[in-house]
Formats: sequence, structure tokens, C-alpha cells
Amino acid sequence: MTSQGEATAAVRRDERLPDGFNDPVGEPSLVESHRTVDVAHGAGFLRRFAAFLGPGFLVAVGYMDPGNWATSIAGGSEFGYTLLTAVLLSSLMAILLQALCARFAIVTGRDLAQACRDAFPRPVAYGLWVLAELAIIATDLAEVIGTAIGLQLLFGLPLVWGVVITALDVFLILYLQSRGFRWVEAFIVTMILVIAICFVGQLILAEPSIAAVLGGFLPTPEIVTNDRMLYLALGILGATVMPHNLYLHTGIVQTRAYRQDTAGKRDAIRFATLDSTVALGFALLVNAAILILAAAAFYDRGAGVVEDLTDAHALLAPLLGASIAPILFAVALLASGLASTVTATMAGQIVMQGFLRLRLPLVARRLITRGLAIIPAATIIVINGERGAAELLVLSQVILSLQLPFAVVPLVMFSSDRRKMGDFRAPLWVLALAAVIAVLIVGLNVKLVLDFLALGA
Repeated sequence: MTSQGEATAAVRRDERLPDGFNDPVGEPSLVESHRTVDVAHGAGFLRRFAAFLGPGFLVAVGYMDPGNWATSIAGGSEFGYTLLTAVLLSSLMAILLQALCARFAIVTGRDLAQACRDAFPRPVAYGLWVLAELAIIATDLAEVIGTAIGLQLLFGLPLVWGVVITALDVFLILYLQSRGFRWVEAFIVTMILVIAICFVGQLILAEPSIAAVLGGFLPTPEIVTNDRMLYLALGILGATVMPHNLYLHTGIVQTRAYRQDTAGKRDAIRFATLDSTVALGFALLVNAAILILAAAAFYDRGAGVVEDLTDAHALLAPLLGASIAPILFAVALLASGLASTVTATMAGQIVMQGFLRLRLPLVARRLITRGLAIIPAATIIVINGERGAAELLVLSQVILSLQLPFAVVPLVMFSSDRRKMGDFRAPLWVLALAAVIAVLIVGLNVKLVLDFLALGA
């Protein structure tokens, strides 16, 4: 007959399933929202799917952040529809990697940052933490500039003041989180719908060639051989498969109160994967629409290369012959910046808590990350003007791409480890594809660095 203490220990071992970790998980990700969303156990398929619907759309915001706009508009205006291949490939990579994120988090009860802290020596873990923070700062930098440009285009606010005002978005985040995690998701979905509607309107006005659009999704070796095209393709990759999204997804999927037994976890993996796939598939259409608009409005009409969001806004009305086009552009840009800032803040919370086991008040965390983004953005705008802000947007996305291997490789390692995943380990073909993606990302980044060094020599 077992004692109460032995029974409690057995329960704890079951809750910690599977083995393969060195340290206890400690405080869960986003502790204030952890397991707060009921998943309607025993209900029908649609009701259970609806309960899991949401985290995928928070991840999908990464497809539409202002930095993505900069790379897609530059790519579409310079190379037409050719880089749609990069958009499609990046989206497929994201769908597979985010599915691995959901599976890993549901099975282990850990986010990626917690797993890295557990698995690697302290110096390596701290190095990964620094790189993750740099990725979040680069993301935040794009959001600061994009939101400021949106405010300028809609209200005529000077860009520097717009950059400073973006620090106030912390109050929006505080309000949403105080209302519950479903409010956060509802806000994000609303912003995504605003962006989608705006781009549908602009594409109707731009009238892109359907044949050219379909042709753009076919791969061409020029993307690798042309240094400028590769630079923009890596920018698109970094803006789509974003490092902070991998940490984010492994944290927010745990807001669902799924059962901790085998059947409950299997059900949760199924619906969480469906959620992220649907959301990222929808976001692919919106993400592609940004590049298609640039190709149809600028490349097809001979406007030349457009890298500045302000220039793109100014050119839309005369090129498309409709005054509403630039308004739709500005509204979508502002919605993009507002949505992205929420997810970046959550990713920052997950990364800091997971790697350091340090919790900062949300206001302090937000002001620190915003300050690290606002200072360089404001400085460059003052020194180089608005053109410098546009260049900084594209650079921020390439920085994200360079940071990506340091999040993808650990994710693939952990997802392949049967000690950690047990019987829930993904099929071998999925793990093989994930490994190929990791190698491809590393290889492309090495080529980019070598080309940069050769250029400077």
C-alpha cells in the first residue's frame, strides 16, 4: 500500500511527463495567463477547435509586421513577382516549425527558453538569451518605425514624435492582458482582418497580372546567384520565420487548459497544429499581397525601386488613380504596428523568464525593450532623416534572419529527442524536413555573411 507522499510523488512524475530534463520547469510561461482558457473537453469538433483557435494568429502577426512591409515592397518594386517564391518557401517553413513548437510545448509543458536553459551549459544558455533579446529588439525596432510612419501618414505627425509616442502602447497591452487572454487574441484577429481588408482593396485597384503572380511562385536560381535578391529574400525569411515567434508559440499555446493525460495531449497537439496552420495559411495570403501590390503598383508601372514606406504611400494615389489607396495603406500599416507590438512584448516576457527565471513587471519589461528600439530609431532619423529609417527597417529583418538558426536548431534538437518527447515525437519525415530547413537557413546565412565580407574586402 502506497503512502500519501509516494502517491503525490507519482502524480508529480506523471505531470512532468516525459523525462529527459535536468531541472524542474519552475514557474510556467506567462503565469498570469497559464491554462486560463477552457478547451471544452468532450464537446464537438468545431467547439474544441474554436477553443484552441487564437495562438496561431498571434504568431501570424509576424508575417505582417512593418519590417516585412519594407522587404516585400523593396523586393516587389525591384524584382516584380520573382520573390513570391521566397514568401511561399518562408511560409511553408513557418507552418512546419510552428507545428513543432506547439507539439513540444504541449508534451513537455515548457517553452523553448526554459528548455534551452535546462539543456545547455550556462554560458551557452546565456548566449542564446542575448541573441533572443537582440531578435526581439530588431522586431521592436521595425514596429517602432512602422507605427511611427503610420501615424505620420494618417495624421501628419513628425516621425521622431511618432517614434516616442509608440512607448505608450504599453497601456494598451496592460489593458488587454487585464481583461484576459482571449481579449488579446480578439484584438490581434481584428487587426489582421483590418490589414487583410485594406490590402484586398488596394489589390483590386492595382489589378495585378494573375499569370505573373502565379509565375512568381515558381522558384528560380537567380534568387541565390543574385546578391541583392538573396539579401531581400533573407529579409523576407527573417520577417516571416521570426526567431521570437518560436519562443512565443511555445509559451502561448500553454494558455489552453488541455488535459495532461495522453489522450488530452494528443487532442491538444491536433487542434493547436490546425490552429497555427490555418492562421499561417491565411497570413501567407496577406503577406504575399504586400509583395504583389508593390510589384503591380511600382514594378509593372515603371516607378523604379521603392524602399521607403513613405514613398510607397505617396506613389499609390497617382499610380493607381485612386485617393483611397494611400489611406488604406496607412491604416493597414498602423494596424500592423499595433498588433506586432503586443506579440513582441509577450515574447520578451517568455524569453526573459525562461532563460533567467526573472520576472519583470510588464510596464518595466515593455519600457526597456521599447527604449532599446526607440533610441537607435530616433537617432538615425535625426541624423539621416526618413531615408535612414527605411534602410533600418530592411536591416532589422536581415538581422532577424541571422538570429534565426539559434532558435531553429535547438527547437529541432529538442523535438527529435525521444527522452523529452516520448511517444509524442513527430514523425521522422517531419523531423527530416525540419532538419533540412535548419541546414538551409544556416547555409543561406553563411552565404550572406561571406558575400558581405567579400564586398567589404
